[in-house]
Amino acid sequence: MEKKFKRVLLWFRRDLRVADQAALHHALKSAEQVFCVFVLDRDILDGLPRADRRVEFIWAALNALDADLRGLKPGAGLIVRHGHAGDLIPQLAAELKVQAVLCNHDDEPAALARDALVAQRLGSFACDFKSFKDHVIFERSEVLTAVGKPYSVFTPYKNAWLRKLEPFYLLAYPVAPYADALATSPLATGVPGLAEIGFEAAGLSPHLGAGSAGAQDLLDEFLQRIDRYDDNRNFPSVKGPSYLSVHLRFGTVSIRQLAMAAWQRMQAGQHGAEVWLSELIWRDFYHQIMHHHPHAMSSAFRPEYDAIIWEQGPAADRLFDAWCAGATGYPLVDAAMLQLNQTGYMHNRLRMVTACFLIKDLGLDWRRGEAYFAEKLLDFDLAANNGGWQWAASSGCDAQPYFRIFNPVTQSEKFDAEGKFIKRYLPQLAKLPPKLIHAPWSAKPLDLQACGVLLGRDYPLPIVRHDEARTATLARYGAVKNKA
Repeated sequence: MEKKFKRVLLWFRRDLRVADQAALHHALKSAEQVFCVFVLDRDILDGLPRADRRVEFIWAALNALDADLRGLKPGAGLIVRHGHAGDLIPQLAAELKVQAVLCNHDDEPAALARDALVAQRLGSFACDFKSFKDHVIFERSEVLTAVGKPYSVFTPYKNAWLRKLEPFYLLAYPVAPYADALATSPLATGVPGLAEIGFEAAGLSPHLGAGSAGAQDLLDEFLQRIDRYDDNRNFPSVKGPSYLSVHLRFGTVSIRQLAMAAWQRMQAGQHGAEVWLSELIWRDFYHQIMHHHPHAMSSAFRPEYDAIIWEQGPAADRLFDAWCAGATGYPLVDAAMLQLNQTGYMHNRLRMVTACFLIKDLGLDWRRGEAYFAEKLLDFDLAANNGGWQWAASSGCDAQPYFRIFNPVTQSEKFDAEGKFIKRYLPQLAKLPPKLIHAPWSAKPLDLQACGVLLGRDYPLPIVRHDEARTATLARYGAVKNKA
């Protein structure tokens, strides 16, 4: 095959792996020499706390990626830059005298603006810019209704997605056979330490692993229990999820590999695999919503819901602070928020419970909670985070009805019946029996005293009453619905 380019620059972003990497595959096939770069982008990093788990995860993934590139070809490696990507990518492309910069799509609004700037600057010296689909199975306008419109309801989208799916879409992009095209460069001097870029270790859970090897270990373990996924995924004290979301977020695992594993097992009749594949389809769904409705990333997908009058002022700020700190007086909500604050992870069921509590028990704008999750979640993904919060707020596509309001006590009784998860993060409640732990305020003072718990000292009293909050929420949403 004749090479189209003499030299190209492969720009890694949210795709930190060498196996089954679309842009890397195309770069190696189309060029005689391929230089690889990652930019620690100050446009993103400067606003983060100095101990940020995501930066630490990326740093570990970059070290693994650099080693994997050198494993493909001795002497090859990753060029790492710290600065503003809009400036550094064109500068490096000019310095290396490449004819093209290749990367994978990133459809977040800020990323699209950055890429447009890079493409413009590259064009000033006749350097091509090309990106490829890699982060989802079907993107943008690949799955449309019969009249060519984007879907806004999940189930019809899922059915169309499954009808379109063929093994071709799940095939891996081979990289190793073309690795001779990887370029050696004195600029590939390894990954700078966290301190060199102004960060410090935040403390990652060791079970996540580093880079593609860590993702593969998690996948191998999950596939041994995938058939129980539907039964176990809703219970936060049970090992139910795959825990691969952060690896998907930063591309240390291929979505095609995951979807192929699920699809093959679904074909073999494994119901758990079918349910897990549905979760992967939700991810595609939210990404195509972001592409077709970018306004929803900062305002309500359904514009009438932007007219809702949320609680504001010092009292609302105190409610928000209590929610953030895991001090609402509702044990399941508080344990979930403490899990997030302490680990950077929150169980998916609890993401729904805590979001609904903030919006419909506290009466606070969903965007406040969305921003807090964006700051704390290790697996933060704009499309999915926004989709989940707007689902809870009833303002999004295919969202829960506004009158469906989770009761935090009944959710606790159903999904953490023995209080195992609560006790893990609220050890001061560890001696409470299951009949008391979900709503400690309803217990007799003598029963609490026998368990060593004094409400208001050892654990807060509820900051709101659920029944009263429910009535206020129905009125808040009802006024907007009546106007609409």
